Amino acid sequence: MKKRYFLGAGAAFLGTAWFLRSLSGSQSTANANPETRKGKFEITKTEAEWRKLLTPEQFYVLRQQGTERAGTSPLDKEYRQGVFSCAACQLPLFKSATKFNSGTGWPSFYAPIADATKTTTDTAFLMTRVEVHCRRCGGHLGHVFDDGPKPTGDRYCMNGVALKFSPTAA
Repeated sequence: MKKRYFLGAGAAFLGTAWFLRSLSGSQSTANANPETRKGKFEITKTEAEWRKLLTPEQFYVLRQQGTERAGTSPLDKEYRQGVFSCAACQLPLFKSATKFNSGTGWPSFYAPIADATKTTTDTAFLMTRVEVHCRRCGGHLGHVFDDGPKPTGDRYCMNGVALKFSPTAA
């Protein structure tokens, strides 16, 4: 009986959180990145143009601020020398030298390439986080947290589907 009560209470909490999120005016998949809609980026496209360019998974993450399931990206285990770029506009975002294994199931970096990313406040799911997006096309990449390694102490937790890896010669 206790297990049933716990599961019911958990489902009620999640349902309430989702409902409040929709009422609060916070960013959601229905209201993806307001800056992108305003066209404040070098590269702007219509929703139809983005859908033609991206896979359904990439569109969900990059244009609707979705999140891929942890542990599903092959880029989480990619440690060759190279560059991780935006899957939507190919802007170089992270160098492999800044990648580390965070144990989260998503590709993680301690620093982006200078002037490659921008951040906004994300208040979805009743919490405040710092969203990271491509500064050129506004694509949602993931979030940055302050629990990363030295030298920055930051953990850029990125969706692998939002990135493209290009190896470089050693």
